[in-house]
Amino acid sequence: MPRNRPTYVELGYSGDFGLTGLTPQLCSRDRRAAGLAVDLPAALAVAARLADGSDGEEAVELGEDARRLLAGPLLEEVLHTVWLAAVGRAFDPADHGMEIRSWLRAVSDLATARLRQNKRSYVPPPVRPLRDEQLCGTVVAEIRALAPALTAAAGLPGLAPALERVAGRTDADLGLRLFLRALKAYAVQVPKERYDRFLQLGERLGYPVALIRDGLDVDWPPIDTERRATDWDFGLSKLAGNAHQDWQPSTARREIELVAYADEPGQSPGTAAALLLEDALRLLRSPLSDDTLTTLWVAVSDAALRTDGRAWLRLVADVCEERLRKTAPTYTPGVPPARAEFADPVSRELRETALAVADKAVSPYWQPLPAVEAMAAVEQVVVQVDPDLGFRLFLRVLRALSVPLTRGQYERYRAIGERFGYGEYHVDEIEHLVG
Repeated sequence: MPRNRPTYVELGYSGDFGLTGLTPQLCSRDRRAAGLAVDLPAALAVAARLADGSDGEEAVELGEDARRLLAGPLLEEVLHTVWLAAVGRAFDPADHGMEIRSWLRAVSDLATARLRQNKRSYVPPPVRPLRDEQLCGTVVAEIRALAPALTAAAGLPGLAPALERVAGRTDADLGLRLFLRALKAYAVQVPKERYDRFLQLGERLGYPVALIRDGLDVDWPPIDTERRATDWDFGLSKLAGNAHQDWQPSTARREIELVAYADEPGQSPGTAAALLLEDALRLLRSPLSDDTLTTLWVAVSDAALRTDGRAWLRLVADVCEERLRKTAPTYTPGVPPARAEFADPVSRELRETALAVADKAVSPYWQPLPAVEAMAAVEQVVVQVDPDLGFRLFLRVLRALSVPLTRGQYERYRAIGERFGYGEYHVDEIEHLVG
């Protein structure tokens, strides 16, 4: 993104946009399944609907993308090849007696007309291509690395050089997005390491994650719950952190799905469900009593949904297993050995805090749960089940009780989190408690 311009996320985009947001709509499965031909009027109608998005604001990126290509030093043949690849050959303006430049001008004019509905005096500003030498070179290198596979899949011999010209000579931003669209249109599988680099490029350019991830065929490694690949909380403690006072038994499954289906961008599909399932199974297979499990859930969820703890954990497990059957059918759920060597340091921190909150309660104004009981339930998890899970639940209880922390305590918690392999911002979620 140009430095003097908001990122695409700041502009409100949650997925693809502009010209590369148009191409998948022209070659969508729904259109093909409905037998809808993509002739010139149909293509213009799709472009008009896109331009009308967000009360016409999406016309800005659509028009600018078209004008970036028109303003660049690109031959008709190059533009034609890149367009055909991005749209999966679903719509070829040449079939309707139109050159690609004419098609792009039509898209630009359509976008301008929509913006003039909002402001009659609107005049398209000069295009602002992204020609940072280092960034252009990085995108070109990614194109070259996948050129053989993409050329074979698309059947367009000049595709890689054409994409390189867009990214290297016209605009690194649009070049990357057109390259990604071609990879998706022809289902070219991308190694996980290269996908991670795409995410880094997308972050530099201010893309929403979905622009990179959605529709891209990634060669994902098998789920490994020891490689959590998240900077934030996960598993049962994340579910507890999502709890709120409007939770109802009738919507419980949906609330669990929001966590079980929420894989992070760098996680193999199904990882979030596997992490949550592992926590649930640890507790279900533990020696903890039904009453302790109920107390534990009330404590860590700040009493958002008072329910039988064991029944709740079974529901969590059911939702996760359903997700994994669909997304990672070869994954075999299990419970790795607990890291018992961490029990003592976690217990020391918990006991120190328990003494300071003896007069507090979770949900003090409605069916209060004494802090002593909450801390006792968490300590049983630390000692009898798993110190890692116990420590994550302990952090949740601290939030529920609004426990004041010293900077020293917080730094010790961060050190414990690092030993457990937590992500960068996991323990940071309680920094606001430091006085």
